[in-house]
Amino acid sequence: MALANQTAVSVFILQSFTDEPWLQAALFCLFFALFVVALAGNGLITAAICCSPNLHTPMYFFLVNLSVLDMICTSAVLPKVLQGLVAESAISFRGCLSQLFFVTWALSAELQLFSVMAYDRHVAICRPLHYGALMGGRVCLSLAAFVWCVGAFNASLLTGLVLRLSFCGPNLIAHFFCEIPPVLLLSCSPTVVPDVTTVIADVFLSGVTFPLTLASYGCIVASIVRMRSATGRRRAFSSCSSHLLAVTLYYSTVLYTYIRPGLGSSGPLDKAVAVLYTAVTPTLNPLIYTLRNKKFKFSFPIFQGFTH
Repeated sequence: MALANQTAVSVFILQSFTDEPWLQAALFCLFFALFVVALAGNGLITAAICCSPNLHTPMYFFLVNLSVLDMICTSAVLPKVLQGLVAESAISFRGCLSQLFFVTWALSAELQLFSVMAYDRHVAICRPLHYGALMGGRVCLSLAAFVWCVGAFNASLLTGLVLRLSFCGPNLIAHFFCEIPPVLLLSCSPTVVPDVTTVIADVFLSGVTFPLTLASYGCIVASIVRMRSATGRRRAFSSCSSHLLAVTLYYSTVLYTYIRPGLGSSGPLDKAVAVLYTAVTPTLNPLIYTLRNKKFKFSFPIFQGFTH
């Protein structure tokens, strides 16, 4: 009742991708496949690393955290997307806030986690003799706790600010899931504080972590170039190239959505970009990080067929 008194809108309608029945069916099959592959791939990676003592190293510890975050993101978004492709996608006010919280939590934590993983690769390649001391168990646990806690704090803060707003109509969210920019556009009360807070959070999470990630890779590239052994250069580059690919794809799409001008736009390009970081990237991450990783494949012979 307290929640109902804060807003005249109790149900939101999420905008569908298309009204064409044949295209809805095709998209349903596509998103269902992405959902299954994302959950299965990330779940398999998590179970495999946890069950193999050979993979109990900082790199794979952070990879487990990445897999869990990917599963949270896809589980928060794709079920409602699938529903919207077969029926009207209505979502309650509480459900919208929950979706907004978990998506923001996953995105915020993942941006920081990529920087932590870049630092791990930097230490492994540039300071291999000090790797054990600099990336010990306590350090890894502290870094992971920091990533999760800051992500949760950011999501709680932004969701709490949205909760304080009034929504008196319309209730059509011009997006396929509840995300801060399109939700703020529906508020009938001033959104200056949430807008400013969102920008500050974006500057901190992206404007700080992205340069740190680039700096780590700059040091890695410089260290690789100085290596005398061609085999050593190939091995070092292979160990971080997959991470760099994932980082580039993820940052480019998230920065496009949250930093670019015209937040809240609902054009087809905006939805396509959102699909990349909520569905495609979580699906590709297991493939990027494992199919080119010899240590992972040698630990699990079932993956050795994907060597080439």
